Amino acid sequence: MWRNGSEDYLMEYLETVPFLTRNVEIPMIDVRSPAEFALGHIPRAFNIPIFSDEERSSVGTIYKQSGREDAIEKGLEFVGPKLKDLALQAKKLAYQQELKVYCWRGGMRSEKMSWLFELVGIRCFVLKGGIKAYRQQLLKDFEQIKKLIILQGSTGTGKTEILRRMQEMGEQVIDLERAANHRGSAFGDIGFGEQPTSQQFQNDLHEALVRMDPDKRIWVESESLTIGKVYLPETLWEKMNRSILMELEIPRKKRIERLVTEYGNFDRNILIDKTLKIQKRFGGNNVKRVVGLIEAGELTLAADLLLKYYDKSYRFSQEKYKGITPIIINSNWGDAAENAGLIIMKANEFSL
Repeated sequence: MWRNGSEDYLMEYLETVPFLTRNVEIPMIDVRSPAEFALGHIPRAFNIPIFSDEERSSVGTIYKQSGREDAIEKGLEFVGPKLKDLALQAKKLAYQQELKVYCWRGGMRSEKMSWLFELVGIRCFVLKGGIKAYRQQLLKDFEQIKKLIILQGSTGTGKTEILRRMQEMGEQVIDLERAANHRGSAFGDIGFGEQPTSQQFQNDLHEALVRMDPDKRIWVESESLTIGKVYLPETLWEKMNRSILMELEIPRKKRIERLVTEYGNFDRNILIDKTLKIQKRFGGNNVKRVVGLIEAGELTLAADLLLKYYDKSYRFSQEKYKGITPIIINSNWGDAAENAGLIIMKANEFSL
């Protein structure tokens, strides 16, 4: 807390955990530039940038070439005309006249913007160490998950839908594919929009984690280190490779049915384009056969042939990334709700 003469400035610096958890209704304000915000910000944060991207670049250049004092003068030149507008934006967002404020390292930008906000009656809580400290805490939190269970299964077992059904049944689930906007295969982006940045993806996963009870089990789907173009947090990936592994096995026929249901309504040209992307690994003749089946509308036969490729890839990933013997769950059902119940029952039997 600051004190300046007879005036009390209610700026309070908070470590990452209390900053995130203390009165979650208080809005978070990211005062970094729009480009920094887009690269990765704390979920639920609003961007009130003290500098535009161009202004930040200019101030940084002057700092390197002429020093801190000249850079500050240039910054004041940029910010002066915007003070009223910045303060009004903050007043509109404040909850009960309070805001949480952060920048990259919890330094000058968050400090000066908090001073401005407090001039118009807003109490500010500043993230000590900024988003850099938040990212360090993120890695630590994934490393310290107490009860993580990985659900594994061949392509077409419906793992993602099963986990969502399990969540409806009260289980804690971190949905990696939803956060990544990708299913993790050559066909994985079909039906999804643009992927987030890796940093934002990881921040969103952390947001899900901090809302969970740390003493209860948490489920995630078995994935590679990358899902499409985004990377899992390193500590989460390492944790996954040391955690309990449950593997669902269902009949091949049911897996084919699910694949046709999930992908059969998409444009044939999209399916063909994605198939061509695995040509190098699957082989030209195999891909040619699959493309011909898709063109003919024989999607069941196409899915059957594609499973040969994905089952081989699945076995390779098991050998390469997992050194833990899985708990096998055999099911004759293709229904996600039925399998979700079966997995929960098995987990309870093993007191997981």
